[in-house]
Amino acid sequence: MTDAALPSANAKSACVLRGLYAITPDDTDDARLLALVERVLAGRPVLLQYRNKLAGPDQRRVQARALLERCRAAEVPLIINDDLALALEIGADGAHLGREDGDAATARRALGTDRILGVTCYADWDRACAGAQAGADYLAFGAMFPSVTKPHAPPAPFALIARAKHELRLPVAAIGGITLDNADQVIAAGADLIAVVSDVFAAPDPTARAAAYRALF
Repeated sequence: MTDAALPSANAKSACVLRGLYAITPDDTDDARLLALVERVLAGRPVLLQYRNKLAGPDQRRVQARALLERCRAAEVPLIINDDLALALEIGADGAHLGREDGDAATARRALGTDRILGVTCYADWDRACAGAQAGADYLAFGAMFPSVTKPHAPPAPFALIARAKHELRLPVAAIGGITLDNADQVIAAGADLIAVVSDVFAAPDPTARAAAYRALF
């Protein structure tokens, strides 16, 4: 593996933003993380997001490049969380920005039109409107349920999902505390993407769990 960015697969034009949005757990064991991701990719999520709050910059770069190779092989777009520079450096299929991760309009210009931009809106309608105006490809709301990954996230009402789809006309991702037992509630509310960490990656069979989410759609 070289330091050059892998060529972009222009995943945006080929990707329907509807289904399981698998988000990696925090893990500093490269081999373990990659093995888990391979099992999840076999279950065919529509997107994979690389998120790792424990790894330092160098390890994040190594992990992200390795994940991109596997995502290319599986034909699943890789989205980089909270790090536009890393997404651009490795040629990932997109970036996802939270409140502290930079301006969405700047990210849109940097990514161009062929890569995916997601924006976390929490329970903030004004942030959703700003993200849509900046050119986001999807808007993420949450936490929908109490979440181990985001324990301090304010609850997001289901009504935000329907409002965003009706008024902003963008795909909506629901995140936070989602499990196979409650995912049907957010899908019924209108969510296009179900963003999940623990219930997929910590499952006894991550491939089967990812496939079970896919079947909900």
